[in-house]
Amino acid sequence: MRRNPKSPASAIPPAIRARPIVLVGLMGSGKSTIGRRLAARLGMRFADADDEIERAAGMTISDIFARFGEAHFRDGERRVIGRLLTGRPLVLATGGGAFMNEETRALIQEKALSIWLDADIPTLVERVERRSHRPLLKGRDPGEVLRELAAIRNPIYAEAHLRVSSASSPHEHTVRAILEALATCKA
Repeated sequence: MRRNPKSPASAIPPAIRARPIVLVGLMGSGKSTIGRRLAARLGMRFADADDEIERAAGMTISDIFARFGEAHFRDGERRVIGRLLTGRPLVLATGGGAFMNEETRALIQEKALSIWLDADIPTLVERVERRSHRPLLKGRDPGEVLRELAAIRNPIYAEAHLRVSSASSPHEHTVRAILEALATCKA
């Protein structure tokens, strides 16, 4: 794949390209969709931690939550993320709660470059209402749940190495903003 020398991706320092990039943020912030596009622009592989957890467990995340509880899920999530961060660099989309686990967060901060995709509540609600697979939203008002989660999680997400707004504009704008942030980032 040839890179466009004028693209923001070509300006990213080699030390940054040599590290995994981990996207964190609330559900609906675009981690998976933006992550796939970012990985393509960087010529890196992409992985979605939730998909990898489901593959490893042989069941859906909703089923893991229902059968074993959140603590069991978070332990498996930490182990899967640890495995994904070894090996060649990739772009990794994490579940909304992954960065909340102190051990998982420390692992990400040490081995990767973390990027918080920050979005406002109306944007998040619009996005999460398109899909019904989110265990934390079962039977609850998405806006209420997201406001509660944001109050607790945003101060922790703020510990990420970079913060990029994931606005309601096309995802490509967010990808470009990430590439620009990476181009000026100090490894």
